Formats: sequence, C-alpha cells, structure tokens
Amino acid sequence: MANFTAADVKKLRELTAAGMMDCKNALTEAEGDLDKAVEILRVKGQKGVTKREGRSASNGAVVSLIAEDNSEGVLVELKCETDFVAKGEKFVAVADAIAAHVATSKPADIEALLASEIKPGQTVQAYVDEANATLGEKIVLDRFAQFSDGFVASYLHRTSPDLPPQVGVLVELDKADAQTAKDVAQHIAAFAPKYLTRDDVDAETVENERRVAEATAREEGKPEAALARIVEGRVNGFFKENVVLEQAFARDNKKTVQKVLDEAGVTLKRFARFRVGV
Repeated sequence: MANFTAADVKKLRELTAAGMMDCKNALTEAEGDLDKAVEILRVKGQKGVTKREGRSASNGAVVSLIAEDNSEGVLVELKCETDFVAKGEKFVAVADAIAAHVATSKPADIEALLASEIKPGQTVQAYVDEANATLGEKIVLDRFAQFSDGFVASYLHRTSPDLPPQVGVLVELDKADAQTAKDVAQHIAAFAPKYLTRDDVDAETVENERRVAEATAREEGKPEAALARIVEGRVNGFFKENVVLEQAFARDNKKTVQKVLDEAGVTLKRFARFRVGV
C-alpha cells in the first residue's frame, strides 16, 4: 500500500510542475519520501522539475529603508493571508514601522527582533499580534536583512500594480556606485540567485547535484567514458544558474555579473533577496 496521501501528490506537483501520474509514480518509487521523489523526477527528466521557487498562496509585502548616505539599509518581509489586506495602507504602515525599528535597534536575528521593544512596553511580537487583531487576519514576520558595512542599496519589484512590492533585494558593494548597485539588484530580483560565490554552496548540495547529474546521464544512456565530463559540465551549469557572480547579466547576457562588477571597479560583498511567501 502506498505510504503517501493526495496532499503529498499535490505538494510534489507544486514543487516540480510534473504531471499527477508522474508524481504518484515517483512517490511510489520513493516510498513516500518527498525529497527522494523530487530527485527521481529530476533524473527522469520531467519538465519543470527544478529546485526553483515554488508557488505560494501567501500574501504580503517587502519593504526597505536605506540611509541617505547609503551606509546602511534594511529589508523586511511581512506576510498576511489575503491581497486585500496586503495592499491596505495600515498593513504597509506596519511593515514600514518594523523596518524603521530594525534600522535603529539592529537586532542580531529574528528572535531578537521579535523580543525587542518597538514602543515602550510593547515588543515587536506584541505589535504584530496587535496588527493581527486590527486587520482581522494572521500577520507573520519571520525574516529581515540588514547591511551596514559598505555601500548599500535596494530594489523593490511589484508583480502587480495593485499590490505592494512582492520582491525585494538588498545589495552591499565595497564602494559607492549607485548605478551598478541598482543594476545588480534588479538582476538579482529577476534571476533569483541563491549564492554569492561557489564557496558559499555547501558540500552536501554540490555532492547531491553531482549524484543527480550522474544518475540522469546514465538514464539517458550516455557512454561510461563520457560520464565524468558530462557530470562536471552539469555541476558547472548548476553554479552558473545559482551563483550570482557566474550568472549571465540580465542587461547583457554576453557578460557575467562578475564581469560587470569588474568593469565598474566594485565588489559585491553580499545580497539578500526576499519574495513574499517563498
């Protein structure tokens, strides 16, 4: 008897965009293990099967606050249940107030932020809970980013003109260059890199990509003598898709992001990218 549910099939479809029967078969082969089923679909070459951003029913907004001299900046994601609340002035005002509080209090992490006082006697968690009651639905604050060690800039993108920004990017360069910072932030918003450099990719992820690449090549019937070259080529492809410095630049795909930065004489020190609910 299959040890998975219809909900598991639905979740696998959302993660991979594969067909229902393909998902059922993969879960059967994986004995209900969702991660293993994703890998099976990838090996078999099902369309759309990647570890890309999945669909999400979550709503909300991403807001930013940048110092006038670009010496520091904040990015905050605040989530809610419906787009009706997300586009309301009260909801966005709550998000902006939290961003301003992050800028002044400089919390170490989300736990410290939620425990800090945004008003005398009121923690951020209590402030969010108050918003829950006022706005009539669940409000969630579970991530933020703050940079203050270089030239900081942000870019906010609206996926719909009727909603507040759903995608936000914070970048930090080693020296001032407003145009390059903007261009790179827009690139990151569009291409959703996960890492700054290859060194930031953990060994387990690289090994898993190598294993999937080899299994896929064998499934395709590639000759044994060519496997090592094919695997390394596909692992390098993974880096080019997920490491921002190796991605083809959005405005000129003949250049990498690294090349654009080099030509501008600046270094991208770090970045953060939030998409609401993802």
